[in-house]
Amino acid sequence: MTRPDAIPRAAARVLLVDAAGRVLMLRGHDPARPDHKYWFTIGGGLDAGETVTEGAARELAEETGLRVAPADLGAPVFHETTEFPFDGRWYRQEQDFFLLRVESWEVDFAGHNAIEQATVDAYRWWSVDDLRTTTERFYPAELPDLLTRVVGAC
Repeated sequence: MTRPDAIPRAAARVLLVDAAGRVLMLRGHDPARPDHKYWFTIGGGLDAGETVTEGAARELAEETGLRVAPADLGAPVFHETTEFPFDGRWYRQEQDFFLLRVESWEVDFAGHNAIEQATVDAYRWWSVDDLRTTTERFYPAELPDLLTRVVGAC
């Protein structure tokens, strides 16, 4: 059910998958709920006038240091609408996910903005099995099934 006070937001996310079939995720927390830690895929809200593919490439560079041309991302592999609280506000987010494979990548947090610097504290490459067995919170919850579908058994 959509909350009437939800702030609409468009976002782009990247499933960055390495040669071992693992997906890169960041760990963060909600500033209004510091104990609410969770893992999430690369990405975030679109800037004004930005296409979803441009936003995905920009977010990838900002959050990991990996720069690619928007065209290198191809077409989205998944779309979802999600609602969530963040920093005392409620959002309704339409988001597209892109799949990008890399041999490997050394993550660089130098491009993080102020809110990312304050709330993101780790990164990790996750296998589908890791995601299926962890007790840690991650989003989207259907990520193991999505990865199996778009990447194959990792």
